[in-house]
Amino acid sequence: MDSILFIALGGALGALCRFWAGLAASALFGSRFPAGTLIVNVAGSFLIGLTASAIAAGRIAPSPWDDLVMQGFCGALTTFSTFSMDSFRLFREGRMWSAWVNLALSMALCLGAASLGLSLFSPGTLSAPAHP
Repeated sequence: MDSILFIALGGALGALCRFWAGLAASALFGSRFPAGTLIVNVAGSFLIGLTASAIAAGRIAPSPWDDLVMQGFCGALTTFSTFSMDSFRLFREGRMWSAWVNLALSMALCLGAASLGLSLFSPGTLSAPAHP
C-alpha cells in the first residue's frame, strides 16, 4: 500500500510540474516549438538516471525513492506521447526542419541526460553486466 501512495504522490507532483513547465516554456519561447515537452523530458531523463544511480550506489534506499521519484514523479513529468504528437503536428504543418530538430534534440538530450544522471553516483552503471 505504501508503494501506491508514493507513486500517487510523485505522480501528482510530476503532473503539476509538467503543466507549470509547459506554461513557463510557452511564455518564454512561444508555442511554435514544443520547448516545454523537450524541457520536461530532458529534466525527467536526468532525474531518473540520477535516482537510479544513487540507488545503485547505495546513496539512497530503493524504497520509497524508486516509487516516489522514478515511477511517480518522472512517470508523470515526462511524456513520450506528447513528444510524439508534437512531432507529428510539426510534420503535418509542413515544418520539416522543426520536426527533425525536435526528434534529434529529444533523442540526443534525453539519452545524454539519463547517461549523465546514471554516471554521477555509479560510473559502472552503464557497463555491461558480468556473466558467470
